[in-house]
Amino acid sequence: VAVPILELMVIVQVGQSLGAWNTAGLLVVDSLLGAWLVKHQGLGLIRKSRERLRNGEMPGSEISAGIAVLFAGALMLTPGFVTDAVGLMLLIPPIRNLLTSSIRRRFRSRLSTNFASPDLPPWNPIDPTEGGHSPEEEDQ
Repeated sequence: VAVPILELMVIVQVGQSLGAWNTAGLLVVDSLLGAWLVKHQGLGLIRKSRERLRNGEMPGSEISAGIAVLFAGALMLTPGFVTDAVGLMLLIPPIRNLLTSSIRRRFRSRLSTNFASPDLPPWNPIDPTEGGHSPEEEDQ
């Protein structure tokens, strides 16, 4: 509820300063520029991801950056100057990298605390007997 109200207030302020047609034109140009930037950066991230996969590496940072670029695209296509400003900030690589690395760190720490179990031995899908029993024991 707060974002649409804020967007409307900013659009009205810009409209009073620049005029209605100039404001509408600026919103259209802003959306077109955002779409072009999202496409350009998204294709670059796809290329980097493919290269890392070819080298046998997991493209984790490229995937999280791609999600941020996708989110930036959604913000840029939403009419309004505030969402466009946030979307543009997500398209600036240093800001995006700072945000995505922070989110990845937080996500990793939550996963490790939620799924770690000191009472159980680690599971090895290659060795079905690991963990103290064998598949034959389950049949009995």
